[in-house]
Amino acid sequence: MPAPLRITLTSEEDRTLKELSCAERVPARTKQRAIALRLNAYGWNVPKIAQYLDWAEQTVRETIRRWHKDGLGGLWEAPGRGRTRRWNEADWQTLEQWLAEPRRYSARQLSQKLAGERQVELGAEQVRRLLKKKAGTGNGSVTVRL
Repeated sequence: MPAPLRITLTSEEDRTLKELSCAERVPARTKQRAIALRLNAYGWNVPKIAQYLDWAEQTVRETIRRWHKDGLGGLWEAPGRGRTRRWNEADWQTLEQWLAEPRRYSARQLSQKLAGERQVELGAEQVRRLLKKKAGTGNGSVTVRL
């Protein structure tokens, strides 16, 4: 039988993982990985952690191996995960120019204009979400009236 996977955390690492598991702006998966690592360091075995977090045992093992290999950086998703964007930065700059015009556009109109002029297929709801997300960055360059 193989040796159980165990990690040992310094007090600083434990404190960092505890803060990560409670932080607001940290993705949920990263929080759960931090919890799994802390539980392992406190003596919980892989099947017990998997049952507690409602994970597959293999997911717990991968989390522990990622910690051994990459440390704190292993808690976050690897780049390239998820769907690729349908738009790029040039499309966003064009959208900003349209919003700077004296007339107002609805999200549906912007969606149709993107499709017609830039061949970017985004729905009105997605355009609305992108605008709200960009407006929330605090750079003040875009005023969104939706």
